[in-house]
Amino acid sequence: MAVGEQLEKSYPYNAYIQGVLVDANVELGNYAAALEAADKMISIRPDIRSYSRIAYLREIHGDIPGAIDAMKLAVDAGAPGDENTEWCRYQMGNLYEKIGKIKEAEMLYTIALNNRENYPYGLIGMAGIAVTKKDYSKAFSLYQQADTLISNHITKEGIAEVYNLTSETEKAKAMAEKILAHMKTISKAGNEDLEMAHAYIGMEDYNTALEYAMKEYKRRPENIEVNETMAIIYYKQADYLNALKFIEAALKTNCKNPELLSYAGLIYFKSGKTVDAKKILLQAVKNNPVIPADLMMDITKALKSIS
Repeated sequence: MAVGEQLEKSYPYNAYIQGVLVDANVELGNYAAALEAADKMISIRPDIRSYSRIAYLREIHGDIPGAIDAMKLAVDAGAPGDENTEWCRYQMGNLYEKIGKIKEAEMLYTIALNNRENYPYGLIGMAGIAVTKKDYSKAFSLYQQADTLISNHITKEGIAEVYNLTSETEKAKAMAEKILAHMKTISKAGNEDLEMAHAYIGMEDYNTALEYAMKEYKRRPENIEVNETMAIIYYKQADYLNALKFIEAALKTNCKNPELLSYAGLIYFKSGKTVDAKKILLQAVKNNPVIPADLMMDITKALKSIS
């Protein structure tokens, strides 16, 4: 962050440096400063990099339709088949999933695969679509194919989800162990405490998950993703007082991510704030977004109890 600020003094009209400042401020949770840097960046060079950052910031601040519009501009600014372009197309598909537009998301993943053969994130996107259609054999095949192309915890998490959905619990546990081993290897190269926390959540080792999440929180206490992770861990431990404190911090930008809202609603429910819980949970499931099956079951139970 300090290096970026120093470089900005020497090169105030350099779009790349503004992009570095956007990313650094987002990581630190300085969202107002990130928006300021993004505005400067796009005024200097409106291209795929600046549009994609605008899209992410709009998503963080709860404007998913606006994020989709910005990501469309990012895709249009790139060359079809280029890895950066297809990454943005994949991200746009994710945004459509968050507002329940599955057909639009599927179309984008298909285009990404047509433009870039065997594109791993295109395969991951299509695997997620197959899960929503309960075509688990297809989802499993697509996740496995993607897993042979990239070393990525996303593919392994997808495989674990399919195992859980098909009641293959032992295989799901074994995959969770593989995810943890994979993350341990990656973490040796740098600070990956948040990812390690999620790996231990997958192992249902919430005490160790909390240790890693707390390390990340001490570095980035204002980041909403870090606060969300802390809230999830405390929720899993049935420590709803602490969960409530961190989920409220995670909601400070008015983010409308359905999974974030789902956990927020459940934490409010467990904290006895049923009026707020119902409001948030109904907002989370509005438009039938893609939400993990186990989380959706908890939402359904909570809403029935409130009603």
